[in-house]
Amino acid sequence: MLTEKESQQRVFRLQEMLRNKGVQAALLVLPIDIYYFTGTRQNAILWIPADGQPLLLVRKSLSRAREESPIADIRPFPSSKEFASVFSEAYLTIGMTFDAIPVQQHTYYSRALPGRTFVDISMMIRELRSVKSPFELEQLRKSAGKLASVFAEVPQFLKAGMRELDLSAEMEYRLRKAGHEGYVRMRAFNQELFFGLAVSSSGGADGGFFDGPVTGKGLSSASPHGASYDEILVNKPILLDYAGVFNGYIADMTRMFVIGSLDAELQRAFDVAIDIQEMVSQAMKPGAISEELFLAAASMADKAGLGSCFMGMPGEQAKFVGHGVGLELDELPVLAKGFTAPLQAGQVIAVEPKFVIPGKGVIGIENTFIVTDDGGQRLSDLPDDIVFLEV
Repeated sequence: MLTEKESQQRVFRLQEMLRNKGVQAALLVLPIDIYYFTGTRQNAILWIPADGQPLLLVRKSLSRAREESPIADIRPFPSSKEFASVFSEAYLTIGMTFDAIPVQQHTYYSRALPGRTFVDISMMIRELRSVKSPFELEQLRKSAGKLASVFAEVPQFLKAGMRELDLSAEMEYRLRKAGHEGYVRMRAFNQELFFGLAVSSSGGADGGFFDGPVTGKGLSSASPHGASYDEILVNKPILLDYAGVFNGYIADMTRMFVIGSLDAELQRAFDVAIDIQEMVSQAMKPGAISEELFLAAASMADKAGLGSCFMGMPGEQAKFVGHGVGLELDELPVLAKGFTAPLQAGQVIAVEPKFVIPGKGVIGIENTFIVTDDGGQRLSDLPDDIVFLEV
């Protein structure tokens, strides 16, 4: 449960940012943003003035919101006729997260609060949420620990001849038994993810919509992502990339498995991925520039002769080597070109150097790290080594 102190600290940080930008209040409608400040994910909107106390207006369930949230002022959502009277007319400039709300919602609140100017505070919210508190870091450590414990069980159930779907079902079963919440929230428009990926060489090199290095074939054209019906073969790489979601917080991890032996080129690519992860994690200190870390990683891939298949199949490569995680899978910062803001202590980044080699399969590694003065602090001690199983 979110404590009153933790909630207040988050609200105070946002209020300071609002005042610095000359925005008089924030009106938040995205559930996960509301949860971040209030500790409840009910159907509600959250009003945070630049000065003063926040107000949570709840459509459903009011009783549960009051039970879960430390916010002092929690009321039923007013009718359309009464809505404007809840807010002082002195608030003329109101911030909303334009990156995540439908036009219909913006139109509704513009009409409900006439005469106001609505401005975009998307980056403000995302930057605020990117720096984790000690409470959040502990949640992320727990998520990583539980996820790692399930990865450690894979040799018990991974068999040649089973389908990718069977492997994914075994992973998902154990994750759910451990308390995985199922939702892998993503902020980006048109992106979605179910638990994670279990792909072998046949499905790993398929193109797809997902903005990541590996997509998988999926089960149909309506769900073209993740595990397929294809059988897992001997002497082929098997990639498991899963998000652990516990108490809302996401840790991201990838491990490689092989039944039999591995092609020498894939082994070399894996070794390069490990070297890239080591370089990036050591450099993840406050003040480091995200773009520079990505360019350094891409340079290492190029020097190894693997640049064309770094972070995806040739022609469909993802343009990052790491992404922030927290309550969403795609938080800031992003280790990619164009992201020039310096890293801050307390940010949490999943670093995932991967290669897709046509005709041979997918290979790589992923771990979640905290930005610290000493470089990236890893959230789990699960070994990186490829796990080789006997035929």
